[in-house]
Amino acid sequence: MKSLPFIGDGAGTPRSRILSGHSSRRRWPLAAAAARGANRGTRQPGRRRGKGRKRRRGMALGLGVRAAPFTYAAHALAVAAAAMVLVWAIQFRGGLAIEATNKNLIFNVHPVLMLIGYIIIGGEAIMVYRVLPTTNHDTTKLIHLILHGIALVLGAVGIYFAFKNHNESGIANLYSLHSWIGIGTITLYGIQWIIGFVTFFFPGAAPNVKKGVLPWHILFGLFVYILALANAELGFLEKLTFLESSGPDKYGTEAFLVNFTALVVVLFGASVVVAAIAPVRLEEPQGYAPIPEN
Repeated sequence: MKSLPFIGDGAGTPRSRILSGHSSRRRWPLAAAAARGANRGTRQPGRRRGKGRKRRRGMALGLGVRAAPFTYAAHALAVAAAAMVLVWAIQFRGGLAIEATNKNLIFNVHPVLMLIGYIIIGGEAIMVYRVLPTTNHDTTKLIHLILHGIALVLGAVGIYFAFKNHNESGIANLYSLHSWIGIGTITLYGIQWIIGFVTFFFPGAAPNVKKGVLPWHILFGLFVYILALANAELGFLEKLTFLESSGPDKYGTEAFLVNFTALVVVLFGASVVVAAIAPVRLEEPQGYAPIPEN
């Protein structure tokens, strides 16, 4: 006996085709929607969908590694870089001075402040949320703000001593790529700090504005910091090239010290950036349990 034609289907189409596969989803929209709703409702006890998605995004952004090892590496590299630049300035370049007849002593303040104040303290400011993950958020935010402020001030003072040395030595200013990028970077750093202060600290923006600004604040901050790292490398190269043209041997102790200091700064900067984008802890992605077959 033939199956009776079903309303809405082609004449002679068996009912069994309508109640299964793609045809059933197409012909029975309410039933299909109910099935999808039931499937979405099947999840493992105690797990929330939004939380799982958030953690998966954190893991993807952090490339599946925790921040802690990179913060430890950055601290060690910061100490090494600070010690190396001080040895270079004091032992090989004669020391530091605010006023001196030997104008090179005035210039020596520049690399010390730019590295220790601008690069290292700035890097520590970036990592503070990873170094103190359990500290009250407002406290961590204040530390972040203060450290960046210190880095900005010391960077500006370091640039001042470069200008002071040039002016008192009769050397032209702003003729090199290093100086151009340096002025641009410190300006962007200052703008970033002011926007962060106004948006997140005082007077503070509305929550939805903060939410929209935060990703750009992080992205722009890392961009400016990477630019500062690149310019530090240009500074080491420029200064060593000038020195080697009239003094130290290209394969001498001072040359190796400067080159290794620059390499340590690269490693420090890389550790800071990875620590900034890596999650504090890794957790298994949380979502839905498979739908039972039966």
